[in-house]
Amino acid sequence: MQDEITRVLAVSASGRTAGSASRELTRDLIAALQDRHGDVQTVRRDLSAGVPFVDEAWIEANFTPDESRTDQHRDALALSDSLVAELKAADILIIGTPVYNFSIPAALKAWIDMIARARLTFRYTENGPKGLLEGKKAYLVVATGGVPVGSAVDFATPYLKHALAFIGITDVEVIAADKLNSQAEESMDAARAHIADIVHLAPRAA
Repeated sequence: MQDEITRVLAVSASGRTAGSASRELTRDLIAALQDRHGDVQTVRRDLSAGVPFVDEAWIEANFTPDESRTDQHRDALALSDSLVAELKAADILIIGTPVYNFSIPAALKAWIDMIARARLTFRYTENGPKGLLEGKKAYLVVATGGVPVGSAVDFATPYLKHALAFIGITDVEVIAADKLNSQAEESMDAARAHIADIVHLAPRAA
């Protein structure tokens, strides 16, 4: 019997746990996906408390062949392994993020560093790196105070799309709530309308 559960991984990067536009829209998106697909299993990964940065111990462990890793190596990679497993298990990835100083929050960059793992999420070939997480759908819920999403000074959205493509996730939809400092109501309404349109048009789970 075919598994009909749609598995969603929702990554929230806002430093605010209340009053966050990206978190609010992420909740709206999850609700729309539940309406569309029915049986949706959601794993939520909140980055507001921070994610450890890559350090010397992590690098040493990561570059040590699996069969040669010590208990210390495995401890150093434990969180990264868990984050990779969450991502691999998901059919749909949602990243909800504000734009801080024209780019993504440090915690979200640290999350990307933890899940971009050679031999796990990408591999090197004679033609260059190849992503190993093909077939997943991703939604980027991007909220900004003043930066127009997609503009020359938006370094967050293109970076996220490139990083996801690097690990094989190329089906990416951007849901923007930008310029919230000057047009909050209009921008949030437009983002919600966009969610309704794209989820309604998406194929139903088999």
